[in-house]
Amino acid sequence: MLQPASEAGLADGAACTPSPGTQVRHLRQILLWPLRLIPARESGGTHRTPWQVLRDMGEASPWREALDEYSGDRSSFHERHYNEFVTFLPYVQRFLYGDGRSARGASGRDASAPMRVFRRRDVKSVRVVARPGDPPLTLNVVHIDLYFFFDVDVVLLNVELGCDDLSLGRAHEQLYRFGRGYPAGWSDGGQALHCMAEVDWLGGDGQVLASSDAQQRNAFLTHVSEHRAPRIAAHWSFLLEPLVADHSAAPGLLRYRQIEYYRMPMMAYLALDDPRVLSRNDFIRLGLVTGASAAGSELPYAAEHLADFESRYCYDRFWADAGPAPNTRYLCSGHSLVVVGDARAAYFGCGERGVLAQFRHQHFLLFLIAHFQKAALLMMSDRLVEALERLEIGDPPSVRRFKRSIRASFEGFLRFTHRYWFHEVSEQAHVRALFHLCSTHLGLDPLYTEVKERVADMNTYLDADSLRRQANTVVRLTVVTILGLIGTVTTGFLGMNLLAEADASLGRRLLIFGIVFVATIVLTVYTMTKSKGLSDFLDALSDERLSPWMKTKALLGVWRRRGD
Repeated sequence: MLQPASEAGLADGAACTPSPGTQVRHLRQILLWPLRLIPARESGGTHRTPWQVLRDMGEASPWREALDEYSGDRSSFHERHYNEFVTFLPYVQRFLYGDGRSARGASGRDASAPMRVFRRRDVKSVRVVARPGDPPLTLNVVHIDLYFFFDVDVVLLNVELGCDDLSLGRAHEQLYRFGRGYPAGWSDGGQALHCMAEVDWLGGDGQVLASSDAQQRNAFLTHVSEHRAPRIAAHWSFLLEPLVADHSAAPGLLRYRQIEYYRMPMMAYLALDDPRVLSRNDFIRLGLVTGASAAGSELPYAAEHLADFESRYCYDRFWADAGPAPNTRYLCSGHSLVVVGDARAAYFGCGERGVLAQFRHQHFLLFLIAHFQKAALLMMSDRLVEALERLEIGDPPSVRRFKRSIRASFEGFLRFTHRYWFHEVSEQAHVRALFHLCSTHLGLDPLYTEVKERVADMNTYLDADSLRRQANTVVRLTVVTILGLIGTVTTGFLGMNLLAEADASLGRRLLIFGIVFVATIVLTVYTMTKSKGLSDFLDALSDERLSPWMKTKALLGVWRRRGD
């Protein structure tokens, strides 16, 4: 969708040091981290979209709105972009690219497109060390993007990395360890678990722009103890700037919160000399992203648990010794989407119309859509919880804010459903199958149903509460009307006037009018305060089954009630 920094692989000078054993000739790793945006309260009550805030920051922000290839400039529009566009159904095309009829901004992007993309270009590569003492591995940064969406407070961080010629074991470790927002824990020796021992973002001339602080255990423990929220590792915090974590003391108009698991959803492309040499254990570890095995053939989990691995996680339509890209296998767990194929097949490594191009364009977008849908649903669920937490039943302003919040959530859910929610994204068989695999493993349909029911329950409660209030008002007005009818009929019978003061002086008439006016108000207010009891008395009075004594007790009960 966006103009890539590199299409056909990485330069030889940037390739990783080859390792013995099974070799991965080319590796692509794409991370996609959904985060919830916290709307900023700006002075003056103004509200700007997140992309407007980033634009207005100018040189203070490293992010720039990305060039849209669908801007009418033929020089930047290639066949891979055309193939990407026609892959998707019309309603998905409108979501991704707009309708083509609206005015275009400075980036050339259709103003009607619900998605905005920003890119930073200062980070050129990343140097990682999987375990203490391991040799460093340097990967090229293909691009780093932020995806914003209209009317949904979610942002997706997208990082694409690439490397040539590394061992399968190092590829396993790279996919497993890189892409964690913070450490899962620490060993007895103080080493961070399950994440990279060292991470350095590098600039164009090799200077270190930011480094991981995963080994600083006390900093992470203190943050969770104080804020009851995880501390984002320093190298990821740097990458997101000027966006800042909501619990951070750093100032910032754009703030975010973690909305999903700290392990980022990931896509991977692996080109090997012969994919058939991989064992079932290798495919399981790639598909479930469990890291390398020290024992080689050892399964990551019990054999019974993995008995249906191929049927649940593998898409083997192209896993055959035939076709333009033979022996191509897709592995999808929802959290990950991995494609393994033959590096000797030109179509598999083609960045213009082959599998590599599809991986970076069509497959990336279907993966993005699935994870955006999940993040948006989780965000709406969080909003409902927060609205309930802020509700104070005894505080009328709090009740009014709660009602406004629930109404806004209901309206937002309706807009999400009609703008962003769809079960089918393409009629192309393999794209449709991969999207179904992603959405099924992510549990999108059950999650959508759950959030829909919660929003509907909240809205039903508000409707029922409004009807109850209206019914109570009608009851009170009915009681006042019935009692007032007695006096009205009595005093108005044949035009009767109890006091013949028509010829009295103006002052006397005004005095009588004031006394009657005040007395009427007092009587009406008193009747309203006793309306519930009077309503019960009228119900008892109309009940033919009750004796006169029971009806009298109901009348006396009007003045015995508490809390009216």
